Amino acid sequence: MRIQGGGAAGVFWGAQTFRQLLGPDAFRRAPLRPGRDWHLPRLTVEDAPRFGWRGLMLDVARHFMPKEGVLRYLDLMAAHKLNVFHFHLTDDQGWRIEIARYPRLTEIASWRARTKFGHRASPLWEEKPHGGHYTQDDIREIVAYAAERHITVVPEIDVPGHSQAAIAAYPELGNTDVVDTSALTVWDNWGISENVLAPADTTLRFYEGVFEEVLELFPSEFVHIGGDECRKDQWRRSPAAKNRIAELGLAGEDELQSWFIGHFDSWLAARGRRLIGWDEILEGGLAPGAAVSSWRGYGGGVAAARAGHDVVMCPEQYVYLDHRQAPGDDEPVPIGFVRTLEDVYRFEPVPAELTADEARHVLGTQANVWTEVMEDAARVDYQAFPRLAALAEVAWSRLPAPAERDFADFEHRMAAHYRRLDALGVGYRPPTGPRPWQRRPGVLGRPVDGTPPNR
Repeated sequence: MRIQGGGAAGVFWGAQTFRQLLGPDAFRRAPLRPGRDWHLPRLTVEDAPRFGWRGLMLDVARHFMPKEGVLRYLDLMAAHKLNVFHFHLTDDQGWRIEIARYPRLTEIASWRARTKFGHRASPLWEEKPHGGHYTQDDIREIVAYAAERHITVVPEIDVPGHSQAAIAAYPELGNTDVVDTSALTVWDNWGISENVLAPADTTLRFYEGVFEEVLELFPSEFVHIGGDECRKDQWRRSPAAKNRIAELGLAGEDELQSWFIGHFDSWLAARGRRLIGWDEILEGGLAPGAAVSSWRGYGGGVAAARAGHDVVMCPEQYVYLDHRQAPGDDEPVPIGFVRTLEDVYRFEPVPAELTADEARHVLGTQANVWTEVMEDAARVDYQAFPRLAALAEVAWSRLPAPAERDFADFEHRMAAHYRRLDALGVGYRPPTGPRPWQRRPGVLGRPVDGTPPNR
């Protein structure tokens, strides 16, 4: 047996192919039959990835996943030849990374008093505290563990929206001239909070301090700053925000957000890093090196690529894995667009309207796992798999056009892959649909086609 590659990563991915050929027992952590001989037919496999960015975004802010669970998902990513772990570390509902100079971010912002159970339409609450965080040594371990598997960890620190947890810990970060931010708590609901960061110099200095420590922990070229769903109601009422708009000669609150994002675009670029954010950051223009995560369909990605920006395609209509996997009310929490395994398999990351030169800006794709309705690792497994396997093939292989893809062949190969997932201990959604005990229609949230739970 010989594995050759263009570098260490290529050899590593070749080893994953070899492990697949050995069968499901090769995916267990210890041999079932010590001394067993492994036999393979004589064959040659030549393979190479289509995209350099083959990713998974995991939201640990809404529901915290302890470190061991994160390491397990890195193993699952490696087994599927995924190589970018987008780590969503902060949001309105929790702050998950230790920042030494700002201890209240983990003392206060990492815990909420209770949690909405199910989608935001649900009447149910889990009346107990929820939280947790990763120490800086935990982060170093996660980054090193990922690197051993040739996975890059891209951290996300959300600004200026999705920041209520940080404001609850440090009230001066909020719009104190229109809101009593000292009364804020870490948010216990889903949706989009109106509590956003104040456009003040002190806020910029605070987050520069945060990012200084983040850069020490994460060597990745890209740093994700969120930049999406920033509600501007408080800015419209805030005298301080109005003064800042006038001082900078801006047209209004939308350009104020662009100014905020642009500050960190320049700040990161000066330190040899590249800013990436959700497609709202296109509004107002970006520095040449900035990149875009296109989530609101293909439009943001098309606009970014045509403007010369690199793009990661992750449209909610195809690769938001919190969305339900079948029509009807049988899914455990039947929210969002219906996206079946076949839908994900037929997803095409490169929009057809791009020219060849524009298409070169598509770095790749990723699946997004938002965890409002995923209260534990078992629910993450159920939502992510088997659809993540389909996304992995889309990201790796040069498949035919979506309509020409042989889904029947993929299903046939999945029959063998389910046994590998069993060996890995993945609690995937069975191909026959949810088990009877998983069917809880009308309790945790009604179907809401076209209305995603978060973004």
